[in-house]
Amino acid sequence: MNYKGENIVLLQTGGEMNKKQKIVVMIAIELIFVTFLVWLISGGDIFTKTQVLIETKDELFGWTEKKWVNKFVLGLDLTLLISGIITIVSIVFIYLFRNKN
Repeated sequence: MNYKGENIVLLQTGGEMNKKQKIVVMIAIELIFVTFLVWLISGGDIFTKTQVLIETKDELFGWTEKKWVNKFVLGLDLTLLISGIITIVSIVFIYLFRNKN
């Protein structure tokens, strides 16, 4: 299509995806699903924690003691960050794998 002697490239919107693009979408969906599954299995906390407060009871004297223990607990904040990075990278790959006509 010529307009005043210049070629105008029309962007394809709503076109078919090729095989590589479909593979990228499936891998991205699976990775995001696994990320949320790991988040649910690890407790489903809203915020990521690096230490957990553990309460131990002394059997001999009968009192309780609270202690901070180093333990990583995945939170929703980090889960959403990982999902966002997966989405951005997959969009870039879908763009790179487009049909160049």
